Amino acid sequence: MLCCDGSGQVKFDYALFQRDYFVLKVTPMQFLRSICSQFLVVLVAALPFAAAAQPPTMKAIVLHESGGPEVLKYEDAPRPQPKDDEVLIRVMAAGVNPVDVFIREGRSNRFPFIPGMDVAGVVEEAGNKVTKFKRGDAVYAYLSFEEQGGYAEFAVANQDHATLKPRSIDFEKAAAVPLAATTAWQALVETAGLSAGQTVLIHGGSGGVGTFAVQIAKARGAKVIATASTANQDLLKQLGVDQPIDYTTTKFEDVVKDVDVVLNAVRGDTLARSYGVVKKGGIIVSITGQPDPAELEKHGIRGSGLGAHPDAKVLEELAKLIDAGKITPIVSVVMPLVDVAKAHEQIASRHTRGKIVLKIAETAK
Repeated sequence: MLCCDGSGQVKFDYALFQRDYFVLKVTPMQFLRSICSQFLVVLVAALPFAAAAQPPTMKAIVLHESGGPEVLKYEDAPRPQPKDDEVLIRVMAAGVNPVDVFIREGRSNRFPFIPGMDVAGVVEEAGNKVTKFKRGDAVYAYLSFEEQGGYAEFAVANQDHATLKPRSIDFEKAAAVPLAATTAWQALVETAGLSAGQTVLIHGGSGGVGTFAVQIAKARGAKVIATASTANQDLLKQLGVDQPIDYTTTKFEDVVKDVDVVLNAVRGDTLARSYGVVKKGGIIVSITGQPDPAELEKHGIRGSGLGAHPDAKVLEELAKLIDAGKITPIVSVVMPLVDVAKAHEQIASRHTRGKIVLKIAETAK
């Protein structure tokens, strides 16, 4: 009656029907029961294969189009699988950055898409060529623009974009570090070559990049001047700023001169007003736009725009400073993943104190 021909298809065997009904003289009801029982056997046998064919899923924030905060959708998404040189991270917390807002508004046109470039969590699985990590390691990572995927229960990271989490801080604070602190490090240390005894002016000292820049500069023995609003002057002092400036009441160019380095981490006309406060041979590094070559030449100074990139070696250096008590991540608020739209609204205000972090899971035991 019902049988499998080896191809996976179930067929009606007329010969068996003739044997059962005409030879064995079964009743129509018996015949029907026989068909049903054989069908159930085939169905039950197929269930494990059907289940195996379904990929595992996770909760995530998914973009299906560009737009405002309302396009951030909390939904089920396929769980990513790590490549040979990647690790699968069970995400405990994810950082929110201004670049996430720009991406949501239109800097990415590949959909569906999971944003998020800062994660902290536990290694769930390691690719075949991964030598730095094993399952169960607590890590933090700076996901590249191409990787992203941090606003989710699981994310994959190249092993060269992750390192062991600083031991002295929790996952929420660790998730605040990667992109912002790496940006500050690459600006001040790798690009400007900031050293002990030099003076640096940091625009936006109370923001995500700024709070890390202040602490990195102090750890390197530099004198730090930083700008922030009235409400954040206490934070600048807490971070150890030598000369805090309230930009709402004081023009920095009236009270600052001959600095070795300017780090511009804000928008507006701040960059244009900074050329005159740098000593000859000094440097301006801007993360919000390229310095004007004509102005640089006019003042005899150097300048560079900066687009940060993931680097596990930088994360290792930052972890050392954090565990030594020289850097403390400033987290203004921790929100559940479902409240990501509120986080984006706050980031877009350009007045976020430190970092906003999304809590995605409870700390692993």
